Amino acid sequence: MRRTQLYLDDELWGTLRIRSQQAGTSISDLVRQAVREKYTSGIAGRQQSMRAFAGIWKDRTDLSEPEIYLRGLRKGSRLKRMR
Repeated sequence: MRRTQLYLDDELWGTLRIRSQQAGTSISDLVRQAVREKYTSGIAGRQQSMRAFAGIWKDRTDLSEPEIYLRGLRKGSRLKRMR
């Protein structure tokens, strides 16, 4: 862990102080949590979404041959409509 120093205005510091007392944690922990949520949750959220999406068609019974269905979509006129 590395140490850093921040300058906070009185209003922000007061808000953090109250929140830290309510949560039973330190201001430093609140700042670390906020930075983590702001700058790393996007990556974690995308990873979670991809995990949820992976294999979404594996249990479909309405498609006897999913590969043939997908090839048909790729060869269809869908791309022409997008242009």
